[in-house]
Amino acid sequence: MSRVRVHNFSVSVDGFATGEGQSLDTPFGHAGARLHEWFFPTRTFQRMQGQADGSTGVDAAIAGTWDAGIGAEIMGRNKFGPQRGPWEDDEWKGWWGSNPPFHTPVFVLTHHPRPPVEMEGGTTFHFIDATPQEALRQAREAAGDLDVRIGGGPTTVREFLAADLVDHLHIAVVPIVLGRGERLWDGLEGLEQRFRIESVTTPSGVTHMTFTRP
Repeated sequence: MSRVRVHNFSVSVDGFATGEGQSLDTPFGHAGARLHEWFFPTRTFQRMQGQADGSTGVDAAIAGTWDAGIGAEIMGRNKFGPQRGPWEDDEWKGWWGSNPPFHTPVFVLTHHPRPPVEMEGGTTFHFIDATPQEALRQAREAAGDLDVRIGGGPTTVREFLAADLVDHLHIAVVPIVLGRGERLWDGLEGLEQRFRIESVTTPSGVTHMTFTRP
């Protein structure tokens, strides 16, 4: 069976994966770009922006594993955009531009389903009201023999971890203190017992922790 994977998921040292006050102009709230500054120089991110260059150190090597063998993604509605409640603007198609970096079917969890949105480059957003188990069933069907990535945000990753549906979890612990926002680890006491855990700290100050199901 295909695996369920989380990659390049940044959290502060006090456990927050996004800041408070998300809006159209501030996707990560008061955290701004600080959680992801380690990622921006990497070749992986630069290629997402259409650039050929980028760093090739340990951060880049770990970041670059995010798309190998992925056939579908599941994300929460807040990763798609800042709207809440019923959709008020069907013309707006997310933060990701006309050619999102996913290039697979993407299942967006929402209590307000809407018709799929097909984008350039092979990404199609499907908006579904589903439990983690049902969302994973649909994503696996779309992915075929390939793996499914849980893209975030923290509520979505936490729900899939709570349901014991994640096989591979990469957390980038960033040396900042946010103090407020959306936490990842709440309610997941004893999570470490399910996984084999490895970690490495890089010159950027980030500690990459990898949780792999035995």
